[in-house]
Amino acid sequence: MSLYAIGDLHLPGGDDKPMNVFGDHWEGHFDRIAADWRARVGEADTVLIPGDISWAMQLRDAAPDLAAIGELPGRKLIIKGNHDYWWNTLKQVRSVLPQGMEAIQHTAVDVGDCIVCGTRGWTIPTRDAPLSVEDARLCAREVMRLELALQAAVSIAGDKPIVVMMHYPPLYEEERDTPFTQLLAKYPVHTVVYGHLHGAGIRVGFNGQHEGVRYRLTSCDSLGFSLAEIPLEVENLTN
Repeated sequence: MSLYAIGDLHLPGGDDKPMNVFGDHWEGHFDRIAADWRARVGEADTVLIPGDISWAMQLRDAAPDLAAIGELPGRKLIIKGNHDYWWNTLKQVRSVLPQGMEAIQHTAVDVGDCIVCGTRGWTIPTRDAPLSVEDARLCAREVMRLELALQAAVSIAGDKPIVVMMHYPPLYEEERDTPFTQLLAKYPVHTVVYGHLHGAGIRVGFNGQHEGVRYRLTSCDSLGFSLAEIPLEVENLTN
């Protein structure tokens, strides 16, 4: 099994919402992603999609986007992003998912060669921008939810590596000591994949190893609209 990740697909959700309004490099972006996906992913492989899947506002409008992803090879695991307004209860989301696609929400799944768990995350405090009272409350809630996911992963992991999927970045290039990284370092986490960052924001994303955990930014434009392969071997844990 090979493990891949690509986030922030931003499919149209039933509306004519071309992504090239954010730059010409977004022109036909899902066609390019799908072509790369079909060329590289086999049915035994797993693809992680860390949020911002569809612009749809209602679950019924997201269903065609989910179906389009479902037609691609491999097993797919998804989490909620900040723009996934169609994501209602986990039970409702799971009721419309195509075969081979699973939703993770503060939970963990055994995909064969590793355990995958995750949660959405939230905005993190920085030296230049401390959180508002409300954002601090939501961040603390997501830290608790991440711990639930990690506990679920540890309970089934055995000697398998644990991969964490988040939508919001748990750290930045210049901000690595965050409530999320402090928690992640306490668990046997191999890799964290995250998204959310686009355009100039990609430059502040951290890719590398911190406190024994490997971090990888996987928003689709940060990857040039091709999938990132996530290595699971210990010897690949280098900056």
